[in-house]
Amino acid sequence: MNTSADVVVIGGGVVGTAVTYFLARNHVDVLLVDKGAIAGGTSGRCEGNVLLVDKMPGFDCQLTKLSQNLFPEISEELDYPIEWTQKGSLLAIENEAEMEVAVDFCQKLAGEGVPVRILDRHEVHDDAPMLADDVIGGMECDSDGLLNPMALAQGLTHGAKKAGAKVQSFSPVVDIGLDPNGRIEKVVTETGEILTRQVVNAAGIWAPEIGKQVGLEIPITPRQGQLLVAERTFPVARRKVMEFGYMMAKFESSDYKRDVTPEMEAYGVALVFEPTRAGNFIIGSSRRFVGMDTTCHIDVLRAIAKRAIRFFPVIKQIKFIRSYAGLRPYTPDHFPIISTTDIPGFYVAAGHEGDGIGLSLITGKLIAQMICEEPLAISVDPLKLSRFKDKQ
Repeated sequence: MNTSADVVVIGGGVVGTAVTYFLARNHVDVLLVDKGAIAGGTSGRCEGNVLLVDKMPGFDCQLTKLSQNLFPEISEELDYPIEWTQKGSLLAIENEAEMEVAVDFCQKLAGEGVPVRILDRHEVHDDAPMLADDVIGGMECDSDGLLNPMALAQGLTHGAKKAGAKVQSFSPVVDIGLDPNGRIEKVVTETGEILTRQVVNAAGIWAPEIGKQVGLEIPITPRQGQLLVAERTFPVARRKVMEFGYMMAKFESSDYKRDVTPEMEAYGVALVFEPTRAGNFIIGSSRRFVGMDTTCHIDVLRAIAKRAIRFFPVIKQIKFIRSYAGLRPYTPDHFPIISTTDIPGFYVAAGHEGDGIGLSLITGKLIAQMICEEPLAISVDPLKLSRFKDKQ
């Protein structure tokens, strides 16, 4: 079936649905297409983090703060149960070497208006009594929140449709047509053609595949992460808990070496603990480049469980009911791509790696502002696709 739209958004994860929502809210004729179901990819295989505590001071922090500030408003506006809670987060600090780095890091974030503070040994165990006795402190961020990522994507889709957006699920994009002047002319899916002059590539790990259809190279690589889901049980901790060493595993920019097994080091394993509204909890995480493989590997899961038990020994008594793996859209500099391109009318909103949930709303807002030619909420110069060409 052939149709038309002023803007076609490719990708039904939290980023694509956020772009669609903000465009529809601006009364733009927008159509969302996805190769499968809404939230059928990475957004359905991840945690629900909206965190400032793990962001680098500077642009990374400011971009995330803008996005985090949107969640209370949008969660009310959507009138959809996205399970948004704002209980803050905690980074557990293992030793004095980490504490020294954490104090400096905390001061820098606080200087940018982030509500963070260092907890001493007494305070951190008062906050999370089941932490291992030898954890010497923590760093908390009161503004951090959690939600259900699949519900967020569904809620944004629901809100966008109420505002007039159209949605085509299970419609893989097979080609993007350009006119003789090199402008976007149409999007071709397995279910028909869509005449359009503007396309937003929000396809996550599939963004490079979409980019090739218009001759663009998009440097996004899938980076696998595995998670374990526990049975419903007593509260192990009241909010999100990570290890401060997670920062080192995430950014790979420190000479500091954690006291971990060779397997944990090889698999990029660091404690991530996330309670759910249903009474379960999720633990992770791992970071591996294994192509498009979403298979769970027992050695990785075992390393994740051992790391979680190191921080919460009580977890050894709890059963786990399932595991799953997702693929983060990784870029070489860890920043997303939120950008115009050399192809007139072709935009990219992808490459958020593990921050797609938290940055989804500001990404949607920024792309909508670009398309509607409105002032941008923040400069996107650090996020332009052309930055990778400049570094070659």
